[in-house]
Amino acid sequence: MDDPLSLSFAALADPTRRAILARLSSGEATVMELAAPFDMKQPSISKHLKVLEHAGLISRRQEAQKRPCKLETAQLEKVSRWVEAYQHLWEDSFDRLDSYLFEIQAGARRGE
Repeated sequence: MDDPLSLSFAALADPTRRAILARLSSGEATVMELAAPFDMKQPSISKHLKVLEHAGLISRRQEAQKRPCKLETAQLEKVSRWVEAYQHLWEDSFDRLDSYLFEIQAGARRGE
């Protein structure tokens, strides 16, 4: 599973990693800052960060004793474009459901 889209979806499948990305959307953070809201040790958070980094969703750099993490939006944009390609399917389904519900309501008003 080396294609970037598969790696991204696999990384996004975990709620902890999604929460980390949500936190990073407001700016860079250290591993300790990212670990703070979770009931897990720093090594566990580091494993999640490695998955996110491997998927191209975050980057890390060395800054003295810290390794701040940063959200990388390019790969998220690719995921978004892939999902948007299927948006018309959902919209069509909702349109059909809306029409069906309208028919049912109209029939109920006519006493059918």
